[in-house]
Amino acid sequence: MNRTRTIFIAILAVAAVIIAVSLLLTANSSDPTIAGLTVERPDSVNIRILTALPIEPWVRSAAAEFNGGDHTIDGVPIQVEIVAIDGLTALGRWDRNEYGALEAGVVPENLSDAQRQALETFPTAWIPDSRYLVELANASYSERLGRDVFLTDGEYRARPIAISLFAWGVYASRADVLESKFGEINWESIHDAAIARGGWPELGGQSSWGFFKLVVPNPSKNAGGLAAMISAAGEFYGRTDISVEDVTNPEFQAWLNELMGAVTDFSSASAYTAEDFALFGYSVGDGGQLLESDLLQNMQGILTRWEDPLQIYYPEYVTWFDFPFTVWVGPETSAIQKNAALEFQRFLLSDTEQQAALAYGLRPANANIPVDATDESLFVRWADQGVQPVVPRTTAMRSPDRDVLLSLLRWFELNVAQ
Repeated sequence: MNRTRTIFIAILAVAAVIIAVSLLLTANSSDPTIAGLTVERPDSVNIRILTALPIEPWVRSAAAEFNGGDHTIDGVPIQVEIVAIDGLTALGRWDRNEYGALEAGVVPENLSDAQRQALETFPTAWIPDSRYLVELANASYSERLGRDVFLTDGEYRARPIAISLFAWGVYASRADVLESKFGEINWESIHDAAIARGGWPELGGQSSWGFFKLVVPNPSKNAGGLAAMISAAGEFYGRTDISVEDVTNPEFQAWLNELMGAVTDFSSASAYTAEDFALFGYSVGDGGQLLESDLLQNMQGILTRWEDPLQIYYPEYVTWFDFPFTVWVGPETSAIQKNAALEFQRFLLSDTEQQAALAYGLRPANANIPVDATDESLFVRWADQGVQPVVPRTTAMRSPDRDVLLSLLRWFELNVAQ
């Protein structure tokens, strides 16, 4: 027994000597193959965030403030790059894999230097207009890769950073006539105004106004156009969920075609419909359903140029954008980049930045901040024009699925966008 114990102790001693020598050689070696076992800390971590157009001015301003501060992750400074892009355009690029996501089973460690360099511009996060765009993009990648790339739970889940509803914006002179004629402004009254053969005189307005002109974002350029059509369908059917069968219903299509026929010119309209409204006034339209934040941001321009303020009304069947901050969880971005993105997300949700969002007409996602929290809030500034801190009597539409969206877009391309 004593001899066995002695041999055992000797083996342990030899092993200890070998380990000690190995550690000593590693500490004094300049061999890059040994040093490569240790991950070097970068000088800075850069994150690239795709950002929907309606929220881009606020997010870009926040990013400039964030970049100018002392924000770090694991001691490494963070720099945020904002890339403005419409949600539908971004969804198309995700679907076509134009950002260069790796195929299933491929990891960055096995790529060439050129391939790894190409990943440097891969988006770290995406802030689309609405959560349903995230779900559609994730469904496409999940089918192709066999895993989720955008999450609905956990630390990296998609989280709304602001909210904006779709509301009616109608020039006050026209709104007075419509309310006198129809009692309230909704999709049905707008439809009846759109098909009035005698134009504004038939409705009780001035003959110089011509025919009623509707303002709706171009669905091919702006996700807001789809949101408006979904809201219209909700009112037509009197319910919150819309199916492909509803979209292809001939009666609904005829009704929607009459509505869209009142839009002056979809082909020349930009993606910034509310801005066109402010710049070109009555030639663009008399009123329409647009994103509340876009309406509020352009209220002063409309008043300055046309001396006829917009009046805001809220539909019964309401659609909205919730601008979810969504972190890509695939191997194309590093762990430190993903965590840096969460740092910027927390910054956007802070009380200070949520208050700053009010100056852009955005409703805070942070429940601690009311819409009238600051004097700079556009909800305070334009309260007399109908904007409401809490919107009553609304029914929230359900998010459409991919088939419904594609059906609406196809109908638009075949019947309107000519």
